[in-house]
Amino acid sequence: MTAEPQVQPPGTPFNFAQHLIACNAQRPGKVAYIDDHGHMRYGELANRIRRLAAALQACGIHREERVLLLMHDCNDWPVCFLGAMYAGIVPVAVNTLLTADDYAYMLQHSRAQAVLVSGALLPVLQDAIAQGGHEIGRVIVSRPAGPLAHGMIALDALIDSHAPLPAPAGTGPDDPGFWLYSSGSTGRPKGVLHSQGNPYWTAELYAKPILSLCESDICFSAAKLYFAYGLGNGLSFPLSVGATVVLMAERPTPEATFKRWLENQPTVFFGAPTGYAGMLAAPGLPQREQVSLRVCSSAGEALPADIGERFTARFGCEIIDGIGSTEMLHIFLSNRPGQVRYGTTGWPVPGYVVELRDEDGRPVPDGDVGDLYIQGPSAALMYWGNREKSRETFRGGWTKSGDKYVRNADGSYSYAGRSDDMLKVSGIYVSPFEVEATLMVHPSVLEAAVIGVPDEAGLTKTKAFVVLKPGAQVSETELKAFVKERLAPYKYPRIIEFMDALPKTATGKIQRFRLREMESAPA
Repeated sequence: MTAEPQVQPPGTPFNFAQHLIACNAQRPGKVAYIDDHGHMRYGELANRIRRLAAALQACGIHREERVLLLMHDCNDWPVCFLGAMYAGIVPVAVNTLLTADDYAYMLQHSRAQAVLVSGALLPVLQDAIAQGGHEIGRVIVSRPAGPLAHGMIALDALIDSHAPLPAPAGTGPDDPGFWLYSSGSTGRPKGVLHSQGNPYWTAELYAKPILSLCESDICFSAAKLYFAYGLGNGLSFPLSVGATVVLMAERPTPEATFKRWLENQPTVFFGAPTGYAGMLAAPGLPQREQVSLRVCSSAGEALPADIGERFTARFGCEIIDGIGSTEMLHIFLSNRPGQVRYGTTGWPVPGYVVELRDEDGRPVPDGDVGDLYIQGPSAALMYWGNREKSRETFRGGWTKSGDKYVRNADGSYSYAGRSDDMLKVSGIYVSPFEVEATLMVHPSVLEAAVIGVPDEAGLTKTKAFVVLKPGAQVSETELKAFVKERLAPYKYPRIIEFMDALPKTATGKIQRFRLREMESAPA
């Protein structure tokens, strides 16, 4: 348990877009966003938000109706997201790497009245719309590549044709604000409904007190804006303090990331463990004196200690590892600057309460693995149209995360895997992450994923899938011996398969269920 921070809750009415406009009213000339095409100052951002809000209303879209936001990270993204919220319309931010089938489902599921789309993504959207199932009133295109079909309009033309909306919708902090879709790793993605007030809380409880974000910071996030993690990193957090944000449309490869580090000199970088591992192994890794990083953040999966230690040794900059979720919107359990214990996820963020419980819902003692439950003010309202899953996850004031953790003697928490990834070997629970983290300490290993596979007798044994660093060589026998020296004997992987790459989600999370499917598929 931690002390409740002294943060003033938002009153009524409360509109998050208007809140951010008010936060930056005194800095209209400061650069808010830098994308691949130019920059946008805070005064221009506020003006475009209010003009788009008026335009959406003029299109006949009503308060609390949804609009799909399918857009690469660019200066138009925050305009569209916040413009909808300013009007009381609910933006549904979606992953740009999905298929037409996925978007057809999301259009029908959300009953979106319009789509705000990047010109480069218009073909896949048109394929989705052609599947039918839901009629779209208007398609609004950012940076169209050519002439637009009937019923479509360029975003700039739409914004320029309307005067700013005089006042925001009179929403309250508990009113519907926006949707995000869960990853859908176990079925169709779930529409996670967040309130107008939720992003306020993540900025007040995490960005300001934990990361100490301030107006002079330049923020750059490898995680895209359509993810809960990226939305905080690139919108809620920096705009709450008047910082500058660097946006990048392309994939966050090491080369693309280094380019922004060198050209834009961000002071705060937000990444994920896979990305940090890839950067440390990349040939173009900058020198410490070439960058301006003061603090880095990691989420998505637990950060292996070795990666954090090597990164800090290289740049003199700590990686603040934490865990959040789409359902809680951002990080609720975290290390903090000056108090980093690599190999753990740190301590509860003040304002949140966490508990570990067994399968019967009873608290577990320190040192035992338990299911992670969270209580805090940024929890989602529900999964749209899915009462069963909503009841399973949102339990009174608590949210069940689906993660397994261990509480250490110093009050920090160590990740033990997803609830559906835990293995029971020789009658004892084994955390795949613990074995993976140990494998990744080996100098030849870039990435590793561990699952359980049945042996001839039907008993569960651990199997590791390993990706080696470029040019590295190591044998299966050597890796097994390496793990045996560092973990209890029953934990070492009985089988090791070398791979060129591991299956991952768009956020870089390893998809262990794909590996399990590969193992169970008939030969």
